Amino acid sequence: MAITTPDIEIHQQLPHHQTYKVGVRRKTRSVLVGGVKIGGDAPISVQTMTKTKTDDVAGTVAQVRAAAEAGVDIVRVTVNDKEAADAMKEIVRQSPVPIVADIHFNHVFALKAVEAGVAKVRLNPGNIGSKDRIRQVLTACKDKGIPIRIGVNSGSLEEDILEKHGYPTPEALYESAMRHVGICDGFDFKDVVISVKSTDVKLMIEAYRLVAQRTDIPLHIGVTEAGTTRVGTIKSAVGIGTLLAEGIGDTIRVSLTDDPVKEVEVGKEILRSLSLASRSLELIACPTCGRLEVDLFGIMAQLEEKLAGVKKPVKIAVLGCVVNGPGEASEADIGVAAGKGVAILYRKGEVVRRVMEDEIVSAVMEEVERFQPPA
Repeated sequence: MAITTPDIEIHQQLPHHQTYKVGVRRKTRSVLVGGVKIGGDAPISVQTMTKTKTDDVAGTVAQVRAAAEAGVDIVRVTVNDKEAADAMKEIVRQSPVPIVADIHFNHVFALKAVEAGVAKVRLNPGNIGSKDRIRQVLTACKDKGIPIRIGVNSGSLEEDILEKHGYPTPEALYESAMRHVGICDGFDFKDVVISVKSTDVKLMIEAYRLVAQRTDIPLHIGVTEAGTTRVGTIKSAVGIGTLLAEGIGDTIRVSLTDDPVKEVEVGKEILRSLSLASRSLELIACPTCGRLEVDLFGIMAQLEEKLAGVKKPVKIAVLGCVVNGPGEASEADIGVAAGKGVAILYRKGEVVRRVMEDEIVSAVMEEVERFQPPA
């Protein structure tokens, strides 16, 4: 039987949408970063990096805590000078999440970070000098169970590798990463994670595919120097999303010229879009066109305001016409398919009732109030 209005006809019950599964997850070894497992069967974790001067302990901790509130799993902090190294102990002490020390060339800073209690070190062993320096750092990390992320970047490849390949290529990034892995292997250090980042999305995707095909090492994936929020979000969604959909990737970081909280929000949304993380509230609306017969812009503005702060993992879809509206609304936890001044309200694919245009917002809020997530 169908419910009919002057401008909308909706079937009483439509089959509830079944989520398509992404590619089979790549099998890897695992490492432990504080209390967060990376690789193996662990959920894909989200990382960010502070944007403060590290020796500004209060400012750095404030960013870490804000990111933690947004749902971050791990936060990286640059350790680029003595003042930053000296600040790490207090930052680690006050942090609610594991802290990663970002080291480039100075092995002393790495050793100080390990002493400060960091949960991971981002370091390319071949960059810190003599074998003795490498041994000191790897031994200190091994003694404390601290893994290392080998972070290769297309903009800073070794000169001999660039000369060999002519320019940054997937093989060049892979070769650089495995050079540093080989150094770690030489000291019997196995707790490593690899990243092979580039601002070129296609290059980054192909480089990660190579590493994924040839090793079982966990992968930290991301598009480096992705850019401003708008462009960086798009590039990260394409690059990170493509790899995750293929089952590649164990932890992610979205790099934006923006607040760390924004990086976390985008990263979490990429995971949710592939059903790789539990949802928080999700509000969906059609892009609108000439078929629109209700004030969808006003309705959505009111809903966004009223739903701010709602933590329930509920999916709400508000569609403005009779073409795609009924089907798409029925796939959400709470759905609205509108016609001319009226709408049909859905709950889990089943029609609840017809509501007038000026009742849509209150009707949705009533459904949100009664919604109970599955146990």
